[in-house]
Amino acid sequence: MGALGGEADGTAVQATPLRDWLLLGGAVITSAGALWVVSGQPLVIGGFLGGVGVIGAALRLAYRPAQASVSADFATPDWSVTNAAIESADTAMAITDRAGRMVCANALMGEWFGAGAAPPRLPLEKAGVEALEDALRAAWRDGSASADALTSASGTWRAELSRVGRGEDFLIWRFKPVVTQNLVADMVGHVSGKLGRALAREGLQAAVVNPDGMVLAANTAFAQRATGHASSEIAGTDFVSYLASDESERVFYAREGGKGTPVRLVHLPVADPDGIANTDPARTASLFLLIDNQHSVGDIRAGLPQIEALLARLPLGLAMTDRDGRFLFANAAFLRAAGHEDTIPPPYPADLVIKEDKSALLDAVRRYAQGQATAGDVAVRLRASPEEPVSLSLAGVRGLGEGAVLLSLKDSSEETRLKREIAQATKMQAVGQLAGGVAHDFNNVLTAIIGYCDLMLMRHTPGDSDYDDIQQIKANSNRAASLTRQLLAFSRQQTLRPQVLQLPDVVAEVSALLKRLIGERITLEVTHDRDLGFVRADPTQLEQVLLNLAVNARDAINDKLAANGNSGSGKGAAGVVKLMTRRVTAADVRAMKSEILPIGDYTALMVEDNGHGIKPNQIGKIFEPFFTTKEKGKGTGLGLSTVYGIVKQSGGFIFAESDVGKFTRFSIYLPVHHPDAAEIAQAAKPVAAELKRQWSGGGKVLLVEDEDTVRAVAERALVRQGFDVTTASDGEEGLEAIGRGEFDIVVSDVVMPTMDGPAMAREIRALKPDLPFLFMSGYAEEQLRREIDIPNMHFLAKPFSVQQICEAVEMVLRGR
Repeated sequence: MGALGGEADGTAVQATPLRDWLLLGGAVITSAGALWVVSGQPLVIGGFLGGVGVIGAALRLAYRPAQASVSADFATPDWSVTNAAIESADTAMAITDRAGRMVCANALMGEWFGAGAAPPRLPLEKAGVEALEDALRAAWRDGSASADALTSASGTWRAELSRVGRGEDFLIWRFKPVVTQNLVADMVGHVSGKLGRALAREGLQAAVVNPDGMVLAANTAFAQRATGHASSEIAGTDFVSYLASDESERVFYAREGGKGTPVRLVHLPVADPDGIANTDPARTASLFLLIDNQHSVGDIRAGLPQIEALLARLPLGLAMTDRDGRFLFANAAFLRAAGHEDTIPPPYPADLVIKEDKSALLDAVRRYAQGQATAGDVAVRLRASPEEPVSLSLAGVRGLGEGAVLLSLKDSSEETRLKREIAQATKMQAVGQLAGGVAHDFNNVLTAIIGYCDLMLMRHTPGDSDYDDIQQIKANSNRAASLTRQLLAFSRQQTLRPQVLQLPDVVAEVSALLKRLIGERITLEVTHDRDLGFVRADPTQLEQVLLNLAVNARDAINDKLAANGNSGSGKGAAGVVKLMTRRVTAADVRAMKSEILPIGDYTALMVEDNGHGIKPNQIGKIFEPFFTTKEKGKGTGLGLSTVYGIVKQSGGFIFAESDVGKFTRFSIYLPVHHPDAAEIAQAAKPVAAELKRQWSGGGKVLLVEDEDTVRAVAERALVRQGFDVTTASDGEEGLEAIGRGEFDIVVSDVVMPTMDGPAMAREIRALKPDLPFLFMSGYAEEQLRREIDIPNMHFLAKPFSVQQICEAVEMVLRGR
């Protein structure tokens, strides 16, 4: 017991023998006294004490070595010595006890996994932690264990565990990094070096080819046969271009032609056989060995491997089945076109199609496998895209060993994408036409409502009981008119007044309004490039574009601040809206490689905010009318569709890009306009010159309108202004009226039954070449001018008020 106690407390090792000697001495003295009393002989007492001394000396000699031995076996452990012993330059080591506590670890353990991490709770992927826990249990049970493929963000490791200690109460953990070898680079070096020269000496041509069919390296034997010069540099060239085949499916070098010796291709994928590199076999490089083929023409099986190798490199989707309909092979293009994600084809082609088409495809494969060597197509629906039938081509083949049917499937993913884009564009066009038609008809109704409100207001004065109600009706009608203008803008049928201008001037005009609109919490930053080109656009509509984009930016920033629990009143809470104009040259457009933006010079207007951004699944729909991400009742969904229509109608392009939670940027590209001499002269002409002619008032007006309410409102308005008005309900009646009398002006609708306004105008101009026309329409003025190109033609957009139609007629007559 004394020895075990000494292991725990070093002082007890010295105290225990001293106590024993004192007790032994006391016992000897007591025994000697008793003997003296009994015997009374000094010689007896002396002999007794001498014997006791001899025995004590012997015990002392026997006791000292044993004590020293016990102290040496149970010395206090010094873990710093252990730490020094397990230090390693390439292995991370740690020691844990039964309770899973870290006893000690070397420096690499902390460097790779962190100072506070103890195995198996290391910063690894979930599968790695589970593997370590399984190895931990196995090591306590069996004495040792290991775990592979332990992956983290910084690398991959292999772990080895060993149970150690006097009581086997500790585990030693050893972690070694797994180094992935670049087999492709090694193979390129070998083929270009001594191995390639050794193969060439034996007459073997070798080439390393990447998954796209480009040569990475080749030995001199291949270069000599392929190009005629052993020193030719063929890296980066097309491997298949050096080969050709004849009607017997024999493979030759293209340079040698049919007179050359046929070759047999041996295809070796350059992939890790242990799978450590985690390389996709379908996308790995290949080593091709070309061996002179001395087989006869009829021995086709000898050439089957190279045929498969060549078919695997073709961009066409090709596969081959045996007579029982089982896949022999399928290249990557075939599997990609079929929507099969694995690199290994399924057992049968029917496994790629939906249940309803399985029997039809199986019957077709068997028919072509057993019949004559013919070809045909069968329509099937793939499991990957069951809504779109595809055409699968089949051809019966003979003389290719087990191969019986060749299958061909075109990769239509790009075609499908184009179909979706065309469908989206068609939908947008159809919606635009519908919106334009609705807006045009609705404008007639609004024209009548606004006109009658104006007529009623002429009979009432402020303070009357009905005056405020009439004003409310007119105000709501004007709101409805603004909605129709937005619909017309989206359908590109809005009336624009284009001018040659500079974008910074438009931004400067609207900047003050934008600052008030976005509020004090949001900063407006405006930057301009130098040497910006002129653009031709309607400044009023461009201001509307900026207002709509600024409102969206403000809402996005406020929503982000609200989502973050920030009211925007503290420091750093405000967002930023940036207005930028940029000079974009044709070289810049060419560098962008855009399939939509034609190459040319542009002036770009960009609006950027740091709001919540637009989700990827919504950014393709934002320009559609009535699409909105705002809460119900907080948005009409017409803001961005209006912007889209104005930009497109101005001959420009608009793009949106966004990163959720970071920013949204709208980029508008307007083509640079170069004014000609006529435009410069028109700009220099005094505008008021034509208006100086005095007009005494009155005049004869021919009013042609098929809508009764609109015609009645316009007639009453013009009559009250002192005009002599003759009305007609369509173009034919208008022609008849022209034949009966003289008129100073014709005010006509554009779209009418029987004979429309432009057709009537052409007939009247043949009779009255100088008679001015004022067309009323809800469609765009530009569209009308393209359809009817006659001088002295004017335009009035619907809906209009009583004052507007009177002013328009007077303006035309003043300039007559």
